[in-house]
Amino acid sequence: MRDSVSFDPDTPLPNVSRWILYPIFLLIGTVAMIAAMVAVVLVLTYPNLPSLEILTDYRPKIPLRVFTADGYLIGEFGEERREVVHIQDVPEVMKQAILAAEDERFYQHGGIDALGVVRAAASNLVGGGKKQGASTITQQVAKNFFLSSEKTYARKLYEALLSFKIEANLSKDQILELYINQIYLGQRAYGFGAAAQIYYGKSLKDITPAEAAMLAGLPKAPSAFNPVVNPKRARLRQQYVLRRMRELGFLNDKQHEDAIKQTLIIKRDTNEFAVHAEYVAEMARQMAAERFPEEVYSRGLKVYTTILKNDQEAAYLSLRRNVLDYDRRHGYRGAETYVEMGEIKSDQDEGLDEVLQDFSDSPDLHPAVILEADAKQIRAYRKGGEIITITGDGLKLGARWLDEKTPANKRLRRGAIIRVMTDDKNAWRITQMPEVESAFLSAMPDTGAIRALVGGFDFNRNKFNHVTQAWRQPGSSFKPFIYSGSLEKGFTPTSIIEDSPISIPASVTGSQAWEPKNYDGKYEGPMRMRTALTKSKNMVSIRLLQASGVHFIQDYATRFGFDADRHPPYLTMALGAGSVTPWQMVTAYAVFANGGYRIQPYIVSEIRDEKDQVLAQAQPVQAGDESLLVIDPRNAYMMDSMLRDVTIYGTAARASATLKRRDLAGKTGTTNEHVDAWFCGYQRTVVGCSWVGFDHPKNMGNGETGGTTALPAWIGYMSKVLKDVPESFMPQPTGLVAVDAPGNGKGPAKEFFYRENVPSSVDPEPRQDPNSKPVD
Repeated sequence: MRDSVSFDPDTPLPNVSRWILYPIFLLIGTVAMIAAMVAVVLVLTYPNLPSLEILTDYRPKIPLRVFTADGYLIGEFGEERREVVHIQDVPEVMKQAILAAEDERFYQHGGIDALGVVRAAASNLVGGGKKQGASTITQQVAKNFFLSSEKTYARKLYEALLSFKIEANLSKDQILELYINQIYLGQRAYGFGAAAQIYYGKSLKDITPAEAAMLAGLPKAPSAFNPVVNPKRARLRQQYVLRRMRELGFLNDKQHEDAIKQTLIIKRDTNEFAVHAEYVAEMARQMAAERFPEEVYSRGLKVYTTILKNDQEAAYLSLRRNVLDYDRRHGYRGAETYVEMGEIKSDQDEGLDEVLQDFSDSPDLHPAVILEADAKQIRAYRKGGEIITITGDGLKLGARWLDEKTPANKRLRRGAIIRVMTDDKNAWRITQMPEVESAFLSAMPDTGAIRALVGGFDFNRNKFNHVTQAWRQPGSSFKPFIYSGSLEKGFTPTSIIEDSPISIPASVTGSQAWEPKNYDGKYEGPMRMRTALTKSKNMVSIRLLQASGVHFIQDYATRFGFDADRHPPYLTMALGAGSVTPWQMVTAYAVFANGGYRIQPYIVSEIRDEKDQVLAQAQPVQAGDESLLVIDPRNAYMMDSMLRDVTIYGTAARASATLKRRDLAGKTGTTNEHVDAWFCGYQRTVVGCSWVGFDHPKNMGNGETGGTTALPAWIGYMSKVLKDVPESFMPQPTGLVAVDAPGNGKGPAKEFFYRENVPSSVDPEPRQDPNSKPVD
């Protein structure tokens, strides 16, 4: 039997054992001390962590949103752009892309991914610096809701404790839903729902794996990987996420290959919404802010306007086309400016984007810098790296600026900043930002609901709303209200009025003699009132105003919504020398269109809260309510008849000829020195007004009249909105008597008179100058 061996504690340990055991004891002691300290911190800190109520009762700042009447988003206002989505509505591919990019073990760990921490530490140790993070999705939720972005150990500890608390109180899907809706993704987009709309113009549910991977790559560095600002870096990040999705089994090889090949269409235009209605959105914003000033940009209010998507787009496109046509008629003004190109080394130099950064895009009018140019072609660089070539007809507008004989400081050469656009054949051509402004407004004449409103050529360039804020002289477009007033004074469409020169002496005007003229300088002698309106004869309008009484007409015009103090009681009122807005003109012409009723145009139908409860609602009064009747229905009927003649035979004959219908009515207007051009008119279902002019009033050029300059925009709009609308005419009111009207084939076969004013017979039209043509 072997002797037992005993251990004598007083016997010194061998040196080797001492060197092995002492470090172990020291390590155990250190770990125990750290554990004790962590335990103390947990005991003292954990109970004092913030309440998770902000997470369990998640109420993000939802911006104010503005919609068309048919449900299209046209505006969003708030510091944070959001589209809150529930986890069940998030497509699987989006969840997978997020997990692949940010936290592949999200559904396995308890808030802190120990394996991820070890992996990141090893990577950073090998890499020699802090290059890889290990924050989980839960940690990012904790940081985004409760913590700052400072990089300290205390904050990281606090973040870890919060992560444990979040995991203990919320399910994994709840945490992921918070992350998906809260994370910042660039372009003021918070959450993946908003990002899908902003970057791709589509709902989150419709995105592809390639698009999901691009979005999932943004949280790491929203500015660095922003596909709008840094498309190359964003592409590299997207490829990384797609590779991780394949490695994790979320995508097979074919799906991965298809996603890599997909060309992403990133929204780059200045309009972020489906409809160009920036002026409408701003009007709605102001109304909502006035009504609900405290939480207007964070409560999630929804403002529904009266405009219709198709109407609005028709008005927008027609106005822009008309303005560009006007601008081309008056020639090219040259390059916007010239930039120094000495540092640019190639056609893809990053400096090219830098030289263009101060030139904002306007829809269809893109800034570009010329790389090289001669008489046959221009090569230019567009933002984002596109090299375009302009040849043939595309050079036509700026042809003379390419001539070598043109001075270098004016010639289109390398370094010149120009505007370009595509034509109907998708070929590039030179264009320019127009200087002239325009406005268009249309409404339903029976209710006043606005169907379309365009307050200017480009909201981003000029936010001044010309529909509501521009007070301009109406010119001859004001004449119908003088004619309407004269009907109340006993005149009839067959009344004979002299078209001959007028001279008002200085003793009457109080300053100097006034000798107005017709636009063409021609006078035709006596003519019917109907014919005078059709031809827009100034002398007849002055005589009608004089006979009816300037004070009477000044007061009478207020029935249509005009301000008396903006139309002084002088004979110049006959030539439209007062001040109006397009909003007022639509209000006024609606009276003729609806049979004599004054309606109030309105643009917001209702405001709803975040729970879709109605907070405010318009209460429009409809034409037909006797309290709204401001002129005799017989007067409206007769004015409608005369205004239809204007669009068939007169200064606006282009309207009926183009649209091929005879139920259009309206009046052109051109002010003195061709400063303002108008056309206001209607069909029974829609009333519209078009205006063109410079913000700083100046002559638009000879020949730029209401019929030439403003009417085309009105026609363009009506050609779309009346396409499937049958012709309709105003029903004849009681109290009118029809009498045969001899004439020359222009005008109705019968004339109507108030029963109390029926003449024994209707005089034939006086002999007219066959060379006279309507010009206004």
